[in-house]
Amino acid sequence: MWVHAACSLEFKIPVPTPFLLMLRPRSGVQQWIAREQYALIPSVPAVEFTDPFGNLCQRLVAPQGSFSIRTSADIEAAEAADAAPGAPFVEVQQLPIETLPFLLPSRYCESDRFSEMASSIVAGWAPGYDQCTAIVDYIRSQLQYVPGSGEQIISAGEVNQKSQAVCRDLAHLGIALCRALCIPARMVVGYLATLQPMDLHAWFEAYVGGRWYTFDPTQDTLHGARVAIAYGRDAADVAVYNQFGDPVELLQMLVTVDQLSAPPY
Repeated sequence: MWVHAACSLEFKIPVPTPFLLMLRPRSGVQQWIAREQYALIPSVPAVEFTDPFGNLCQRLVAPQGSFSIRTSADIEAAEAADAAPGAPFVEVQQLPIETLPFLLPSRYCESDRFSEMASSIVAGWAPGYDQCTAIVDYIRSQLQYVPGSGEQIISAGEVNQKSQAVCRDLAHLGIALCRALCIPARMVVGYLATLQPMDLHAWFEAYVGGRWYTFDPTQDTLHGARVAIAYGRDAADVAVYNQFGDPVELLQMLVTVDQLSAPPY
């Protein structure tokens, strides 16, 4: 499936302000970036680098006044994320080195506090993919997904005390529970073509059966083209923008995802 995904951010900048941005998706197993545009208005110098998780990041100083960031891309993406019921658990000693950071507790995913709870949730389920499915089912049964309800980032422990949450929060809880079972899990931020209301979206991936698989407690299926923008241990690693110094005002954020009737060439 071909989609056109776009994100526009408009700021009011009180003084020249350093930014770190993470708004460029990269090609991978389930997505191919055929064409993209990236505009800074007004134009300012930017330096791009790759962070420790392989994300494409941009570093710049936004000038005082109105400042806009407009990105878009034409992407060939899978119509549904891969699923693999029965995919086995991978013993820690057999895991690829690059997956090991996703086993450890992190700022918003205190997996060391969830061992007993995780074991209870997955009792009777086959180790690996099926345990992740049990975790998603549990989250969906215990928490209501309410878009726009979470203004502040909260940890998995805090999410576990609530009755409703946003996608980011549900991903944090899923990640913490998977890691408590020694299953590597990471957060993903990106676009989901079927999301309503449309916005940037967060889900998580778990490493079972020798590869990463998608899990999303906010959706009852894995259908809908997904475009990953950023991967990380938790929300602290995948913010689409970070600004430093005096606070700035985000005037508007607009996200669109449209299906294309034909390849964009």
